[in-house]
Amino acid sequence: MTQGRSIWILISAMMFVGAVFLFWNIRVSDNAPVIMGGTAVPPVPTLDAEWLAEGKLLYAQHCASCHGPALQGAPDWKKPLADGSLPPPPHDNSGHTWHHQDSLLLSITANGGDPAHNSKMPAFKNSLTEAQMVAILEFIKSTWSREAREFQWWMTATRDGVQR
Repeated sequence: MTQGRSIWILISAMMFVGAVFLFWNIRVSDNAPVIMGGTAVPPVPTLDAEWLAEGKLLYAQHCASCHGPALQGAPDWKKPLADGSLPPPPHDNSGHTWHHQDSLLLSITANGGDPAHNSKMPAFKNSLTEAQMVAILEFIKSTWSREAREFQWWMTATRDGVQR
């Protein structure tokens, strides 16, 4: 009975993964539209080399002390601290930064984290220009997998109405 149950669990898991793949219909290819759930957006924009270089330096100066030099975030970043705030999350593939559109990420960078959630993320609107914040985001994006970049671009294009 245990072997039969294991096979049933394996088959169910495979069917679930297949259904998710077919539902989202994620298309990963060079210079092709990104299509998820039947909704297409333009191809993922190429990251600008100058912005990447500037963003890397700015990240090291303004972000790495909290989010880590390798974008790894704080240990146990999902576990609330004693004051109820969450530690700084990673900005690499292991985090959730790539789940959000550009406008939200830039707003959080400019205005700081949500005080309703006791966020300790400071606001950078008085110390960084919008162009500098975009450069930091470009650097962060450059570290993501292709799939994460395409998903994040799809989120940006569908939620921010971007047409590039």
